[in-house]
Amino acid sequence: MNRPAQTPVVAIVGRPNVGKSTLFNRLTGTRAALVSDLPGLTRDRRDGVADIFGTEIRLVDTAGLEEAQRGSIADRMRKQSEQAIATADLILFVIDARAGVTGSDKEFARIARQSGKPVVLVANKAEGHKGTDGVLDAFSLGLGSPIAISAEHGEGIADLSDDVLAALGLKAAPTTARRRRGDAAVADEKPAQEPEREKRIRVAIVGRPNAGKSTLVNALLGEDRMITGPEPGLTRDSVSSDFEYKGQAIRLFDTAGLRRKAKITETAEKLSASDAVRSIRFAEVVVLLIDAERPFEHQDLTIGHRVVEEGRALVVAINKWDLVPEKQKTLRELKARVAESLAQVPGVPLIAISARSESGLDHLMSAIAKTYETWNRRVSTAHLNRWLEGALSRHSPPAVHGRRIKIRYVTQLSTRPPTFVAFSQRAEALPQSYVKYLTNSLRETFDLPGVPVRFHLRKSENPFAPEKR
Repeated sequence: MNRPAQTPVVAIVGRPNVGKSTLFNRLTGTRAALVSDLPGLTRDRRDGVADIFGTEIRLVDTAGLEEAQRGSIADRMRKQSEQAIATADLILFVIDARAGVTGSDKEFARIARQSGKPVVLVANKAEGHKGTDGVLDAFSLGLGSPIAISAEHGEGIADLSDDVLAALGLKAAPTTARRRRGDAAVADEKPAQEPEREKRIRVAIVGRPNAGKSTLVNALLGEDRMITGPEPGLTRDSVSSDFEYKGQAIRLFDTAGLRRKAKITETAEKLSASDAVRSIRFAEVVVLLIDAERPFEHQDLTIGHRVVEEGRALVVAINKWDLVPEKQKTLRELKARVAESLAQVPGVPLIAISARSESGLDHLMSAIAKTYETWNRRVSTAHLNRWLEGALSRHSPPAVHGRRIKIRYVTQLSTRPPTFVAFSQRAEALPQSYVKYLTNSLRETFDLPGVPVRFHLRKSENPFAPEKR
C-alpha cells in the first residue's frame, strides 16, 4: 500500500441518516460503524483507514449535522463534526439523493465552502432511477458535480475513489492494478513488502451508563474527542482512537454504557449494547469503569464476569474519586469487594482515578501495561514441570475408588490468556477442588495475578497398551 509522507485525512459529513456510516464501512472494508435506519445513531467521530486504489487515507465518520439549541446533545454532535472538518484535508459532503436537497443541506454546504477545504459532493442512495432528481438537484449546492453512489450496494465507489485521489492531488499506487466488478473498484494484488503496522494494545473502556467512560477517553487523548455530559447513554457505538503512552501504541475503544438486558428496550440501545459486547470480545485489556458514588452494583459485576469469561485481561478503575470523602476506608472496602466478587481472577488491579480532573491516569496506564504483559506471559515446559513436582509433593492428588491419580506432566498451550494443559491417565476423575489448587499454585508461582488462567486436563495414552488395529 502506498503511504504518503503524511496520511491525508478525509471527513465524511452531512445530515443525519444520509448514509455516512454505511459509506465509511464501505470504504474501510469493515463493519466498524453502527448502521441503522434510525437517524442520529452516530454521535462521536470515528477514525478508520481506507485503501483507495493502493493509497492509504484516514477516514473520519462524523455525527449528522443539525441545527440545534446551544448546549444540547445535537449541538455537541455538531461541534464534533465541525472539529472534524477543521482538521480534515478533504470533505466528503453526503446528501440523500432520494430525499433531494433540503434546507439543512444548503446550510451545511455553506459551512463546508467556508472551511476553505476541497469538497467532494456525494449523492448517496442513488441506485436505480430513484435518486436521479436528487442528483440533479445537488448541483444547486455550489460544490461542483455530485458523484452518484449507493454505499449500501457498492455502486459508484470507483468513481468516488478517483475523485477523492484527484482532490487530494494523489495518484493510484503504481503497484496496484484495478479492475471493475460491477461499478466497485478492487485491488488485483497487494503491493510487495508492505511494512507491518506498529503493534497497538487494544484497550476497551466499559461500564454502566454515566460512569465517565467518554470523559476518561478524552482525558487520555488530551482532547475533547467524545461527546460528554450529564445525560446517560450519550455514547452509542464503540469508537476507537489511537495514541501513545510512554512509547507504547494504544488503540482505545470508548463503548456505550451497558445496562441490564431487561431495561434495554430501544432499538438504538440494543445496537449499542451489542457493539459494546463485541468490543469486549476483540479487546486485549478491558478497563471496567466504576462510578465511585454508586460502586459495584449488580451490573458492574455482570460486566466483570463477562470480561473474564471472554478471557480478556481486566483492570478495574474507580472514577470520580475526588468526590469520595473517606478515601482510605473506601479503598479497602472496594478492594475486598473485588477480591470477593471476582474470586476466579485474584489480584485484579483496582485503580482510583478522576477522569474530570485527570488524576490517577498514569497509575491506570501502568496497570494496563503490566496486566497486558501478564496476559501474554509464557512459561517454559521445564519450569512448569519443576513446579508440578513441587505442587504434587506438597499436596498429592486424592485417591478415587482406592486408586491414586497420577499427573504425568504439564505444558502451556497458549497465551492471551495463559492456558495450560496437564496429562493424566484418569484426568476425568480428578476433582475440581484439586484443579483449583493447581491453578492457584500456578498463579502464585509464576506471578499471574488479575488475568484469567485456563487449566485443562487431558487423558494421556498408556505407552504400554497394545496398538489398535
